[in-house]
Amino acid sequence: MQTSELRMLAVLAEEMNMRKAAERLFVSQPALSQRLQTIEKSWGFPIFIRSQKGLTLTPAGEKVITYAKEVVLKEEKVRDEILAMEGEVHGTLKLAVASIIGQHWLPKVLKEYVRKYPHAKISLITGWSSEILKSMYEDHVHIGIIRGNPEWKGLKEHLLTDSLYLVDTEISQLQDVFHTERPFIQFKSDSTYYQEIQDWWHRQFHSAPKRTIVVDQIETCKQMALNGIGYAILPSVTLHDEDKDVFKIPLTDEKGKSIERDTWLLGFESSFKLKQVQAFLDIVKEYG
Repeated sequence: MQTSELRMLAVLAEEMNMRKAAERLFVSQPALSQRLQTIEKSWGFPIFIRSQKGLTLTPAGEKVITYAKEVVLKEEKVRDEILAMEGEVHGTLKLAVASIIGQHWLPKVLKEYVRKYPHAKISLITGWSSEILKSMYEDHVHIGIIRGNPEWKGLKEHLLTDSLYLVDTEISQLQDVFHTERPFIQFKSDSTYYQEIQDWWHRQFHSAPKRTIVVDQIETCKQMALNGIGYAILPSVTLHDEDKDVFKIPLTDEKGKSIERDTWLLGFESSFKLKQVQAFLDIVKEYG
């Protein structure tokens, strides 16, 4: 099979939907369906089961997809290594970044990267830090940027430290939490971050919040707090100078020290040698 066909199978397996895969591959859905039928005929068995809900991998198809992904990944590595031997920055920069950093810190860095290196491509995954670590260990990305302080055997550089604040349009001091009927707005996060907030809360108030609202994204949580729906605990990296119409109360530990959260940049030495990765790291240092 040609690499283009293997790449097509990999995209189909990622999307599990013919229409979405066709859009990513810039081909028509009938053309994609015909190519898939040809590939399945050459293998002698179906790779996917089609239904109105989408695609489902057959047991034999799972093995073919594993093979396809391995070949595509190896080809990309070889291409990156060849491009790294040349003078200009080419290749794909593969990043896996914690969602908070991807929303609030990364855009200005990528803007400069795109301006300086127009021939380089960017592949970006965002999610929880645990998901980022998984992508790193599976060798899917060049650089991971995560929150907290993880164990990591490769290269690890400190990126930034930010403080945690209780943010609200009405509450100006922590004692007000005892008297408010307004909800505590929480966003879903990694267990370590969640536990850190829980420990602080029970140490401070010795009881659960009267009312809570749980949302999927930190940006939703922030906007609800800024619009006066309730109060939230947010890291300073998400707060900006324009957020002036809210009270920001710093969280402190038993010794009165500000509770902080670190962000780390992770990678392997082999990845750091690639020109597109070196170029990104240079820009990160400028914004560090």
